[in-house]
Amino acid sequence: MAEKVLMKGNEAIAEAAILAGCRHYFGYPITPQTEIAAYMAKRMPKIDGTFLQAESEVAAINMVIGVAAAGGRVMTSSSSPGISLKSEGISYLAGCDLPALVINVQRGGPGLGGIQPSQSDYFQCVKGGGHGDYRNIVFAPASVQEMADMTVRGFELADKYRMVSMILADGTMGQMMEPVSLDIPEQKKYDKPWAVTGTKMERKHNIVNSLSLIPEELEQQNFDRFAKYAQIEENEVLYEEYMMEDAEVCVVAYGIAARVAKNAIVAARAQGVKVGMIRPITLWPFPKKVLNAAADKVKAFVTVEMSMGQMIEDVELATRCKKPVLLCNRAGGMIPTPEQVLAKINEAGGIN
Repeated sequence: MAEKVLMKGNEAIAEAAILAGCRHYFGYPITPQTEIAAYMAKRMPKIDGTFLQAESEVAAINMVIGVAAAGGRVMTSSSSPGISLKSEGISYLAGCDLPALVINVQRGGPGLGGIQPSQSDYFQCVKGGGHGDYRNIVFAPASVQEMADMTVRGFELADKYRMVSMILADGTMGQMMEPVSLDIPEQKKYDKPWAVTGTKMERKHNIVNSLSLIPEELEQQNFDRFAKYAQIEENEVLYEEYMMEDAEVCVVAYGIAARVAKNAIVAARAQGVKVGMIRPITLWPFPKKVLNAAADKVKAFVTVEMSMGQMIEDVELATRCKKPVLLCNRAGGMIPTPEQVLAKINEAGGIN
C-alpha cells in the first residue's frame, strides 16, 4: 500500500501537478486558493521549474497561453473573481486548441462576495465561461485524494484532447486536510507536432492562432471541435453511484455537498427511506446517461448545491423532466447541513 501524507487540498493539487510533469505555474494570490501559489513558489525553483506571481490574473492566463503553445505542461489557479478575469484567456486557449489546467477553488459571489466556500461558478465553468462556442473538461473532486487524482487526470486529458481542463473545487476542499497518496503513475508522453518550439529551419513553421476571418473555415473549426467534444462525452464521463440499487429517491451532489449528502442518506436509510446518490465527478462531460436511466426507476431527484441552483438545470435536462427535481441549497458561502438534506429527501420521498 502506498504511503500517505497529511495535506491540505490546495497543497495536494500543487504536489500532484509537479509529479504529473507540470514545470510552469503562473498565478495571483486570492483566498481560498493562495496555498497553491505559495506551495509552487517553494517547490518550483528546486526542480528547475518556473513560478511567477503575475501582476494580475489577466497576465497570468496569457503566460499560460505562451507555455501551452510551446507544448509545456502548465497550470494556473485562482478563485471565483480571478477566474472571471482569466475567462478571456481561457476562451483564447480553446480557440487555439491548447492544453492547460486551470484550478478554481470557489468562494461566494457575485462580485468580490466573501471568502467562504461556494459552488456558484458551476455555470461559468461548465458552460464555457468566456466568449464563443467551446467546452472545458471540468472535474469536481470530493476529497483531498481526488484533488490530487483529478489534477493528474486533468493534465492527461488536456494533452490528449488539446483543450482546457478545470478543477472546480470549493473553499472547503481547498482548506481541509486529509491523508493522501501521491503514488502518481508514469505519465504518457503526448506528441505535440503543432507546438511552437522553433524549427531550426528543418520543418514548416507552426502558427498558434485563434483568429479566423473566413466564416466557412471558422464554422468548420467549430464543427470539428464539437465532434471532439462528442467523443469526450462518450469516453470520459466519471461518476460515483452510492446506494442506488433499490433507491426511490436519487440525490445528485458534488464536492463537499456530496459528503454532507452521504450523511443524510445514511440517516434516511435508517428511517426506512430508500435513497441513494449519483455524484458527478466530471461536471462536463456530465453523467447524462446514468441519470436518464435512474429517472426510469426513482420517483424524484434532489440536487444539493451551494448556490442558488445551477446543476439542477443539467439534472432536469439529463432526465428529460421525467421525474420531479427538488433543490436543497445554501448560498453565499453557507454549507447545507445533513438535517436540511434529510428534510428535502423526506419531502421527495413523499411525492406520489
